[in-house]
Amino acid sequence: MPEPEKITIIEGPPPTFELVSDTWLFGLTEGPIPSRVAFCRVRAANGPTLVERCYRAWRQRQSIFLEFRSQDGLTQEAPIVAVRWLETPEGHVLMLWIRLQEDEIEIEFGFDFGDIDDDVDELDDDLDFGLSL
Repeated sequence: MPEPEKITIIEGPPPTFELVSDTWLFGLTEGPIPSRVAFCRVRAANGPTLVERCYRAWRQRQSIFLEFRSQDGLTQEAPIVAVRWLETPEGHVLMLWIRLQEDEIEIEFGFDFGDIDDDVDELDDDLDFGLSL
């Protein structure tokens, strides 16, 4: 059996994956293991060539994987289910849709603490706790 095709991220930070819930993706997530499709953007030296590698693998009914290092430095692989490339002023960007198993998904919540001190001060002014001992 031939070695599976891979697109490897050689340098840079780990990709940031965004979970996708478009209805056209439901067919891509079917299988014996619960999974979700996630989207990421990756800079590439030659986007058209990498997209063609994906198309060639799929025409031969083979999988192609994104290989990357996770936040903890371990090598991870995820199957690519769709791909596009864009030309930007900085170079080519691959837009990859990959399949992540449910146990691989980590949810990260972001919160902007920029004006929280002002909001707390306003809240303190508005509240009268009326505590008496």
